[in-house]
Amino acid sequence: MDLEKMIFTIISYSGDAKNLFMEAIKYAKNNDNDQAEICFKRAGDKLYQAHLKQTELIKLENNGEKIENSILLTHGQDHLMTASLLKDLAREIIDLHQKLNN
Repeated sequence: MDLEKMIFTIISYSGDAKNLFMEAIKYAKNNDNDQAEICFKRAGDKLYQAHLKQTELIKLENNGEKIENSILLTHGQDHLMTASLLKDLAREIIDLHQKLNN
C-alpha cells in the first residue's frame, strides 16, 4: 500500500470537487441553471471518488494495517470534509438562486 499516494488522491479529488461546487454556484448566480447542475454533478462524482479512497484506507486499518497519522493524512481528511460540507452548502445556494431567478 502506498499511503502517500492514497492521501494525495483524496486531496486531488476533494480539491477538484470544491472547485466544481464553487463553479456551480457561479453558474447559478448567473442564472445558468443547466451549467450549474452539470458542474454540481461533476463535483459530486469527484467527491464520491475521494470518499471511495478514504473508504479504502478505513478498510485497510480495519484489516489490521497500521495507518500512521500524519499532517498529510489530516490535510487529506480536511479537504474531504470541507468538500462534503461545501456540497450541502452549494446545493442550498444553487436552489436559492434558481428560486430567486424564476
